[in-house]
Amino acid sequence: MAKNVFIAQSGGPSAVINNSMRGVIDAIREDGSGSFGTIYAGRFGILGALREELLDITAQREEEIALLEVTPTAGAMGSCRYKLPKVKADDLKEMLQRVDLASLRLGSLPEEAQDYARIIQVFRRHNIGYFFYAGGNDSMETAYKLSVVAEALGLDLVCTGVPKTIDNDVGDAERKLVDHTPGYGSTARYWRDLVQSANEENAGSCTSDPVLIMQVMGRKVGYLPAAARLADPERRFPLLIILSEMLHSEKKGSGESVKEENQKIAEANLAFIEERLEPVLREHGRAVVVISEGAYLGEVAAKSDLFGHAAYGTGIAAATILALRLNADKLNGKPGLLKRLGLAQGARYNVPGTDQRGFIGSVSAQDLLEAYESGRYAVQIAKEGGGYMATIKRGAAEDGSYKPEYDRVPLQLVASVDRAFPSEWIDRERADVTDRFVEYALPLIRTDLKIEREFPSLEAYFREREAVRAETPLSVVLPLIGNRRRFTRFEPVYAGKELPDYVPVKFRSK
Repeated sequence: MAKNVFIAQSGGPSAVINNSMRGVIDAIREDGSGSFGTIYAGRFGILGALREELLDITAQREEEIALLEVTPTAGAMGSCRYKLPKVKADDLKEMLQRVDLASLRLGSLPEEAQDYARIIQVFRRHNIGYFFYAGGNDSMETAYKLSVVAEALGLDLVCTGVPKTIDNDVGDAERKLVDHTPGYGSTARYWRDLVQSANEENAGSCTSDPVLIMQVMGRKVGYLPAAARLADPERRFPLLIILSEMLHSEKKGSGESVKEENQKIAEANLAFIEERLEPVLREHGRAVVVISEGAYLGEVAAKSDLFGHAAYGTGIAAATILALRLNADKLNGKPGLLKRLGLAQGARYNVPGTDQRGFIGSVSAQDLLEAYESGRYAVQIAKEGGGYMATIKRGAAEDGSYKPEYDRVPLQLVASVDRAFPSEWIDRERADVTDRFVEYALPLIRTDLKIEREFPSLEAYFREREAVRAETPLSVVLPLIGNRRRFTRFEPVYAGKELPDYVPVKFRSK
């Protein structure tokens, strides 16, 4: 008997996440085994399951599904940063093992188990036997926990992870289980392009603004700020790359003693940056500084997102603190660095926001391809049994060039596990990354041909896309219809609600 499918996205959506979802959808629709029924998408990720808001993908027009390839971020289906209550898998299993779903009142359960039971109730009522969740390590924990709950409650549910994170921090430090994740290559390409333009800006305006500081997403993991080096692999720019891993981290806790210690740490980090910056300014009279958003340069008052991670975009940016420092006339009674060097008091800073993770104009064709194939491979995994995430490993073609290999990794090995940027790729003395990083990242940003132009119709766009791909597989063709980019727009066709309304645990007023 066919089982219905629930797909959903989680966390900060990338430029290619929808192509992963298209891969899942296409593989299911092409499957002839009779295993799969209706495909539903959660409206706003796992919240769609909690609220019983199941968008019917099977009812959507073919061209809208095809457009997912060039539709960035999550406007078509929605995402969320909702983390299910923290509870150990074994404890959760014990709480729910002997529960009768048919007669269960959710209020009779411990609060930390209610969201899990609610999702299983919704899945059971809508005959959902397959769950595909696209996201990072927190999302993989959700998929893993739901597989445990389903087993405890006797529901035949296959939970499969579809990898996604621009931070590239899912997997093992050795990159044997997960070489990289879809989304990273496109954001790395974005930073390659942006830093090239920034260097031109800085070269032209350095008489008034000798230092340009640019802050990069990625929290405290260095993969994204390191991508700035892709703009200048021959090291001709006056470019400094400040990874969080080059600096001291703040101490956790409260109280005056912790505050005083953190002030000393921030001062030491700022002094480290100035020490690396001074010789560059002496040689070139200007500098472009790329800095991680997680670099600790003082109190930033950042809030936490619903996953519990620091939301650096909500606080004082590290780039702002560094610019204020460089622009100061005096520090501890001494002239500031720019004044001491006789340069204009003009350190400027740029803090790109969510555009860096979802700008379709800088999308990598290699990233698009791997996102799609990861989604397709996730369906193959699901047909063989649940409890895994699709993964990309680094292989080699016959000529020795890069070739992705698709595999699987148990969900519990990637659930809530952050991997660090390799220490051997960090050149702390020069505030840089090594050539080994460049060799690692260059294949991931590859695009052999990009076309972005006006098309008279979607039919004309799809015809050209297929013709171009036949000649140049690693190509990106972006449609403009009526001089505007054309993105997926699904019709609001939902499964009928059959259960009482439900308020997710973390949204309840206390």
